[in-house]
Amino acid sequence: MPLLASDVLVQELRETNCRLSGWLDSLTLDRTQPFAPARPATPQQMAGLLSELMRAGGWLRVLPKEREPELEQALSEYRRNVERLRQFLPAIHETLLKERARLEQQRARVESAAEWARRSRETL
Repeated sequence: MPLLASDVLVQELRETNCRLSGWLDSLTLDRTQPFAPARPATPQQMAGLLSELMRAGGWLRVLPKEREPELEQALSEYRRNVERLRQFLPAIHETLLKERARLEQQRARVESAAEWARRSRETL
């Protein structure tokens, strides 16, 4: 990524922070457990979060050594957003593990039904 002017970098980070915050806000919380989503994160939510993190990663690699206060403020907000996401990760991970187990169980049922159908055709 080419070297960006500080004001462009600040604007890009602000826009990323806005989108990242929106994605984090869209993870509806379960009010009985802090930082636990009430429902699993959707693929769109996960893709949106990952996209913003990747975009910001490119800009973070070209940060100037001398930073203006506006850039420091945008970086601080980005850190807060990443910390928020970090707090959600254990609950998201648990949800994904449960979903994987459910899908594996469904796959086993489909395979069993397919085997039954194959054997039924053989006996006819």
